[in-house]
Amino acid sequence: MIHLITGGSGSGKSEYAENVLCGCKNDPAQQLIYIATMYPYDDEAKEKIRRHRQMRSRKGFETIECYMGLGSLAETLKRRGTVLVLLECISNLVSNELYRDGKIQENAADKVLRGVEAVGEVSKDMVIVTNEVNSEGLRCSPEMVRYKQTLGEVNCRLAGMADRVTEVVYNIAWEVKERV
Repeated sequence: MIHLITGGSGSGKSEYAENVLCGCKNDPAQQLIYIATMYPYDDEAKEKIRRHRQMRSRKGFETIECYMGLGSLAETLKRRGTVLVLLECISNLVSNELYRDGKIQENAADKVLRGVEAVGEVSKDMVIVTNEVNSEGLRCSPEMVRYKQTLGEVNCRLAGMADRVTEVVYNIAWEVKERV
């Protein structure tokens, strides 16, 4: 099962995603894996990472940091047995892949999606968190426009792959798609 969870900044999507994945665990042998994609590049990012670690500290997650090259984790996870994966956050992963080595990478969307597919194939359940960044009406630099276009493409393709899609607004979860 793949469950895509989206929402704006501070919407409550991270806590919701953690609780959804914890609810999927029905066997003590199953491992909860949290794939963290935010690179701790400044104090604000470090503080956000600290808050998220604290939020899930008693939920039994093992954190694996993966800023790029998500597909390379699939073999490692496969050797672990039954894993339940929380991937947070697609928006960071897209940014990391899109601007890798300081240059725009034309194949960033495909690389992210291939990585998600590879991890999804070795996971019993996978919950993916992404951000809704296309609602704001601010003028953007060409780099930001490119990022938003790439993230939008990835989000649309992930929604097509997903069994469930949920948008979290003000800590309220709205089911957008559910395959029965």
